[in-house]
Amino acid sequence: MHNILVKPVITERVLHLTEEQNKYGFIVDKAANKIDIKRAVEKKFNVTVVHVTTANYMGKKKMIFRKSGRFEGKRPDYKKAYVVLKKGDKIDLFETV
Repeated sequence: MHNILVKPVITERVLHLTEEQNKYGFIVDKAANKIDIKRAVEKKFNVTVVHVTTANYMGKKKMIFRKSGRFEGKRPDYKKAYVVLKKGDKIDLFETV
């Protein structure tokens, strides 16, 4: 089985959603569906997931100019998942080890 949760999304928008709506954001594997994401979050953080929303993002095209010429490339595509937890549940993303 592949790793479903790649990393948490820590931005001002997601932190605001966490405070207001108990909603957390994660970068997830592109092949993962909502059921897989729900099970992975519940198993890893020991919480109850109420709702999962996903969004696919296309990687940006980038161009670099060097002495040897022009190089074109593309950042990788990725998938984001927003997870709503049951009232009272919480995920500590900045836990101390």
